[in-house]
Amino acid sequence: MSGVLHDVLTAVLILAGAVMCLAAGIGLIRFPDVLSRLHAATKPQIFGLMAVSTDVAINNFSVGTVTLVVAIVAFQSLTAPMAAHLVGRAAYETEHLRPDLLIVDELRDRRAAC
Repeated sequence: MSGVLHDVLTAVLILAGAVMCLAAGIGLIRFPDVLSRLHAATKPQIFGLMAVSTDVAINNFSVGTVTLVVAIVAFQSLTAPMAAHLVGRAAYETEHLRPDLLIVDELRDRRAAC
């Protein structure tokens, strides 16, 4: 890969990752309730991590680096949504959310039945 193309690709990936992480941080501050903040914390953060990790794999291309990057992205992609789901469920159970912002509340009927 030529030097200029390599530098441009690195700049694009790092900038994309930084913008996604910035969007996640702004969403955590700006959104009104726990459930909205969880969405902002998980989705762009994973994509930002993927962009930065891809850049690391491209710049230090070896079997060990690529394997580590794949493992990091896979485990983050599996654990971040699960953790967000559990935090959201705990927020719902302890009523630390704004019910007026819910469009559909599927847990209300379940909770009433118990």
